[in-house]
Amino acid sequence: MVQKIIEGYCRVIGYLIAAAMLLMVVLVFGNVVMRYGFNSGFTISEELSRWLFVWLTFLGAVVALRENAHLGTDMLVGKLSPLGKRICMALSLLLMLYCLWLLFNGAYEQFKVNVDSVSPVMEVSMGWFYASAMVFAVLGAPILMMDFFRLVTGQIDDEHLMLIQESEESHHGDGDHASSKKSERVAS
Repeated sequence: MVQKIIEGYCRVIGYLIAAAMLLMVVLVFGNVVMRYGFNSGFTISEELSRWLFVWLTFLGAVVALRENAHLGTDMLVGKLSPLGKRICMALSLLLMLYCLWLLFNGAYEQFKVNVDSVSPVMEVSMGWFYASAMVFAVLGAPILMMDFFRLVTGQIDDEHLMLIQESEESHHGDGDHASSKKSERVAS
């Protein structure tokens, strides 16, 4: 049930990200055309694009968290036994949950401080700018809690004990294949 809810809101986030990117492209490109072609521009373009970029970043981080697509290194953890990997994964999940709490708490404080301030161009409450981090924390926590539950209940096999992707070019588990590809590129 929780898994379906997470998949559902990640799918919705994907559509929101696509819409935000499309709107950003239209705003920025339209503003460039207006400035060079007509010596004017959209006053809202720069500010709205900046807000959309911040929201897009935090929403994209939720999807990346769901897909374990954040980059990292497994130099130390890769050498551990399966039990050591499980312990490190549990610790990292608990630390990430704590970081989400810190992020939520800090963003909430910023939201409270800035809720009465308005942005210069759009005249929207600046609190919504900081709300993006709160949304990330709220949507990211169930993903981490589900991973922790799956780890504790033994639903994660030994090959999937890494929560990162070693590089953008290879998926985790392609260790020998990725290193041979690197060797091929270096030899070329």
